[in-house]
Amino acid sequence: MSTLDYSKWDHIEISDDEDDTHPNIDTPSLFRWRHQARLDRMEQDKREKEAFARKHNEHEQRMAEIKKKLKEAEDQAAADQLSKLKIEMSELEKQEAEYKKKEEELLKKEKLTPWNVDTMCHDGKSKTIINKYDPRKQPELSEDEKMERQQNFTKKYEKEMKQFGMYRKYDDSQEYLLEHRHLVCEETANFLVLWCIDLEVHEKHDLMTHVAHQTMVMQFILELARSLETSPQNCIKPFFSRIKIGEKQYMDAFNEELNAFKDRIEARAHARIEAAMKEVEEEERQKRLGPGGLDPVEVFESLPKVMQECFEEKDIEKLQKVIEEMPKAEAEYHMKRCVNSGLWVPDAGKAGGEKEDLDSEEDDYEDARQGDEKEGEGSTSEVAK
Repeated sequence: MSTLDYSKWDHIEISDDEDDTHPNIDTPSLFRWRHQARLDRMEQDKREKEAFARKHNEHEQRMAEIKKKLKEAEDQAAADQLSKLKIEMSELEKQEAEYKKKEEELLKKEKLTPWNVDTMCHDGKSKTIINKYDPRKQPELSEDEKMERQQNFTKKYEKEMKQFGMYRKYDDSQEYLLEHRHLVCEETANFLVLWCIDLEVHEKHDLMTHVAHQTMVMQFILELARSLETSPQNCIKPFFSRIKIGEKQYMDAFNEELNAFKDRIEARAHARIEAAMKEVEEEERQKRLGPGGLDPVEVFESLPKVMQECFEEKDIEKLQKVIEEMPKAEAEYHMKRCVNSGLWVPDAGKAGGEKEDLDSEEDDYEDARQGDEKEGEGSTSEVAK
């Protein structure tokens, strides 16, 4: 029956293995000092072994090189070179014997070194399991839910997202995202895109260009996560490691997408400005519509040149003369539009503001034509050129 050898457990070095210590000495401090002293000795021994292994390796490489040269010299019958190489080889062999002796001493020293808590136990096997991120398992949100989620996220983290948008150096951006991993998401990318559009609308082009770069950083991280089917937070370091290497193909793709993104931002901002201008123009048009729902500016521009001059000069007599010389149907058509747009106000002088019949083209025509017989009962209105 075989027996186990427990002799190796007889000498184990433990920093707090003494129960009795001097009363004037702080016991915890003593134990900490002993432990630190042991760690220092272990570190020194480690450096010594590493230095020895490095020198021995260089020595073996030199011996192999000399052996190769010796063989070549023997084949070429180079006597002078051969003798020098043999002398050098002899010296190297003596050094090899010394290295062997030193190696045996180090092994003996290591064998005699007592075990301690830092050396007696080692991991025999280690395994880390990380649950795989599956984007397909993420809940599908409706458009209203996405909008609400975006609004809540912006309200909570707007300051932090803007701070990220102001960074430029990759090291600073990486450090900030590692400290604020919750920002690595679609909501941050969406916020940065909208911020870029707002900046361009307000003609802050340089700042827009700066934020656009950070937007592209965020989008590339998200795209890397989709391609690897992992969480975006896991792609922070991989992205910055690759972008900081500056691989030409990768940088070209990044810059190309960045330039295209800035072009899209400028186009979107231009479209938003045009839409806002049209909205303002429509509001102004609605405000100036006449009692019949026509725009006085549009009606004025549609009038014959001679009638436009009458309204510009506010010359009622001239207007009456023009109407008399004009075909009745045409005159009735234009005067009806003038009344409905507010360019011509029939019976303007009547007290009490009696209601006129705006649907009667005949009355409007007669009112304008006979205006000189009804003093103060008809007038032209102001039209902005």
